[in-house]
Amino acid sequence: MRPVLAVSLPFQGFGAENGQKLRIKASNSNRIGSAMNIYLIAVGNRMPRWVDEGYQEYARRLPGECALKLVEIAPGHRGKGADIRRTLRDEGERMLKAIPKGCRVVALEVGGRSWSTEALSQQMERWMADGRDLALLVGGPEGLAPACQACAEQRWSLSALTLPHPLVRVLLAEQLYRGWSLLRNHPYHRA
Repeated sequence: MRPVLAVSLPFQGFGAENGQKLRIKASNSNRIGSAMNIYLIAVGNRMPRWVDEGYQEYARRLPGECALKLVEIAPGHRGKGADIRRTLRDEGERMLKAIPKGCRVVALEVGGRSWSTEALSQQMERWMADGRDLALLVGGPEGLAPACQACAEQRWSLSALTLPHPLVRVLLAEQLYRGWSLLRNHPYHRA
């Protein structure tokens, strides 16, 4: 029989009434330790309907223990005469301000590390066990600002291909759902 530890702590966080108790069960089994919010912080708004629908399809499938939340950052001015360096810097500042306190930050970059589905699932398990929420940063057409790259604890590449940033939202949501499905032996993922 495996040892189980049950602890009751006062909880003042989101969704809890004052004095509400949070019961935590921990064991040395292969179970995931805690819930995690995933904040997808992405440059761009007013996406085509197919992007919004595709993203929502997978985001809503994820359970509360691994909730995916989209934070859209308005893109800076682009076009004739635009100062792209300044635009990138301004977008980066807004992205950094949007990161909830205490989050692990992962930058999505072409030069980042790529993972197989199984490796992503294992990475998600480590992220969840870490006890912190996760912020995934997706830049605009010119990528991420240097300040965003500098604050990232990890860099992740979805593909060696350059992908349009609207498509990245859909792909990320699907892959996160697939990774969670694999962790939970859910029938969605069939290897």
